[in-house]
Amino acid sequence: MGWLYSFLSPLKKLWGKLRSTKRTRRGIYVLYEDVKSCSCEDVHALWTLLVDPDANFA
Repeated sequence: MGWLYSFLSPLKKLWGKLRSTKRTRRGIYVLYEDVKSCSCEDVHALWTLLVDPDANFA
């Protein structure tokens, strides 16, 4: 039965990483929707800095 564990263990790890990545993306999307609905220009400027570090604010 050791071969079964050696086969399933990497699959469990991969499944956990895929689920955590999906969960993180969903949280960023909710945050994006909140930022988009906010009328404060400072929030939009900070979001731009977070998402696009090469943005110029001259």
